[in-house]
Amino acid sequence: MEAAALECPNSSSEKRYFPESLDSSDGDEEGVLACEDLELNPFDGLPYSSRYYKLLKEREDLPIWKEKYSFMEKLLQSQIVIVSGDAKCGKSSQVPQWCAEYCLSVHYQHGGVVCTQVHKPTAVQLALRVADEMDVNIGHEVGYVIPFENCCTSETILRYCTDDMLQREMMSNPFLGSYGVIILDDIHERSIATDVLLGLLKDVLLARPELKLIINSSPHLINKLSSYYGNVPLIQVKNKHPVEVVYLSGAQKESFESILRLIFEIHHSGEKGDIVVFLACEQDIEKAYEIVCQEGPNLNPDLGELVVVPLYPKEKCALFKPNDETEKRCPVYQRRVVLTASSGESLICSNTVKFVIDVGVERRKPLSFRSKVYNPRIRADSLVTQPISQSQAETRKQILGASPSGKLFCLYSEEYASRDMRPLKPAEMQEANLTSTVLFMKRVDIAGLGHCDFMNRPAPESLMQALEDLDYLAALDNDGNLSEFGIIMSEFPLDPQLSKSILASCEFDCVDEMLTIAAMVTAPNCFSHLPRGAEEAALSCWKMFLHPDGDHFTLINIYKAYQDTTLNAASEHCVEKWCHDYFLNCSALRTAEVIRAELLEIIKRIELPYTEPAFGSEENTLNIKKALLSGYFMQIARDVDGSGNYLMLTHKQVAQLHPLSCYSVSRKMPEWVLFHKFSIAHSNYIRIASEIAPQLFMQLAPQYYFSNLPPSESKDILQQVMDHLSPISATKKEQKMCDKCPEATEQRCTVQ
Repeated sequence: MEAAALECPNSSSEKRYFPESLDSSDGDEEGVLACEDLELNPFDGLPYSSRYYKLLKEREDLPIWKEKYSFMEKLLQSQIVIVSGDAKCGKSSQVPQWCAEYCLSVHYQHGGVVCTQVHKPTAVQLALRVADEMDVNIGHEVGYVIPFENCCTSETILRYCTDDMLQREMMSNPFLGSYGVIILDDIHERSIATDVLLGLLKDVLLARPELKLIINSSPHLINKLSSYYGNVPLIQVKNKHPVEVVYLSGAQKESFESILRLIFEIHHSGEKGDIVVFLACEQDIEKAYEIVCQEGPNLNPDLGELVVVPLYPKEKCALFKPNDETEKRCPVYQRRVVLTASSGESLICSNTVKFVIDVGVERRKPLSFRSKVYNPRIRADSLVTQPISQSQAETRKQILGASPSGKLFCLYSEEYASRDMRPLKPAEMQEANLTSTVLFMKRVDIAGLGHCDFMNRPAPESLMQALEDLDYLAALDNDGNLSEFGIIMSEFPLDPQLSKSILASCEFDCVDEMLTIAAMVTAPNCFSHLPRGAEEAALSCWKMFLHPDGDHFTLINIYKAYQDTTLNAASEHCVEKWCHDYFLNCSALRTAEVIRAELLEIIKRIELPYTEPAFGSEENTLNIKKALLSGYFMQIARDVDGSGNYLMLTHKQVAQLHPLSCYSVSRKMPEWVLFHKFSIAHSNYIRIASEIAPQLFMQLAPQYYFSNLPPSESKDILQQVMDHLSPISATKKEQKMCDKCPEATEQRCTVQ
């Protein structure tokens, strides 16, 4: 039935979907007649625009286009199809469109198409591009869903989404019944959400034989995928152009100087084309950005302008995709130098790149569990310099696949690549904090999908620590299943500790303030990246927002000032100018506004109590600290020597407050702080910290958590505090523990 629908020669829509069929006509006259029959777009019923035909020619030039019939045939005959192709072959844009054609041919009886992406900007840009190619409206026939932003309707045929959003959808729709085809893209990135989806979809495919699963991956992961899913059909796509690779083994010891020298040498050569530089970390991006910007004006103007584009993969940044119209209007040739780091490979969507410089290392969490400093025992992220994998090196090479004269400069030797680089990028599942993942798995276990056959099993110690943390947060009952608290916590698309703080804020009457804090710490950094020499001016601006009670309160001040400016500004430009004047990231603050609105919507949907804001009063300040402690009691540190050396309560790691902390600026170091984030790199920094009283900690932290803390001077001090607490206080604490989720609240907090 399905094959007949696709192969029917009288179907005009089928001819449009398979334009190669026109080439098989016996005469030109028949081809013209066929074209006249193909004027209407079957997805919206409107005539095709001239732009559609222009883009169609571009699509036909993509390496993957010649595999269309082979793919459609395998899609009809099999439930799973693997597509192996290089970065620029077109699989992320064309395969979803072909799947949409398949769903149309069967009248969407099994649902539409969803295609996952690891990065938010990629999902958005692909949706925009595909809507353009299909000649339909973005947000209607084609849309996207990313965290805190939904650009789809109930009638959307093809949606791009981040992998974590599809994972979250499984909480309410475990078998994903609204989709007839699911495409998992960027599998080689090995994100946690993608690995979880790979495992859970095995069960979903068994329950829904009509469902189709397409897996897009780079060639390096094909053997592993084949052994994981069995003998399934494979489509292999090769790029057209070879890439010249130059190994500069002597440059590795002084890689930073070599990078800058190479950039200027390429520019002086006069050979046109943009440059992409892969650096080890974000600090290197900032450092290189400053130097290249300083040297740029000193270069020969006849060679054109050097435009530096920093691309931070972990932030919500735009893809690198030059605007053709801007280029045509610009009288001077512009060569862009894109500075990025690991995971930035998929953010490069330009055919103008002719040169790639690769340092061959990255700052990441170490693979060895013994050397891992984000470690289940100490709950901290560590960044150490390590070689990238061979698959990452190959992906960077593939960026040049669309260019007939691309050149890759490797600042390492071939021997280094074969000896020191691992074949595949390690799975994030084996390196990251799994608390959120375990909370999700516990939630879908309610729907009968608790078993998950992971491609790479997570470390048992990480799983045990995640379960222990959830237990401390009261997310589990005595049987290890999700408690009422745990179910409600899973409704929030946040870290479990942050979700618990929001729930606690309902009890302490500070929901409004806690939602603002949650939005600000979830959004990208609200402080702008500072050019050299602007530090003093920025600090003087930021001082007006500082709050004596800590960084969490400073974030509330910044958000309130932004909101006031937005309400009183005559235009959006005035808001952007205000942010620029105060060295604040306008895009990050807009994101925080969107996040906060969605969190408030969740609060209302599950009918949690919401009180009017009372920010500024002493009682409110204390209540906010109580709410924060309810979720972050595992992240406490003490200044052990009075000079700002903070020792973690859970382990013997010493750190300093971040230079932008309100305490660092005011040079008043509190003895005890609660912190939001702790990372170990060149400098061990505590980020977003607020002062807390040890008495408050002892009142709110679970007793069994305190009992399990390792022996230390800090623990002895806390023990003395507890001994001095009156029996009445202890009784109140027990009562509070019992009253955390009263029966009336349980009935009110229905999860939909």
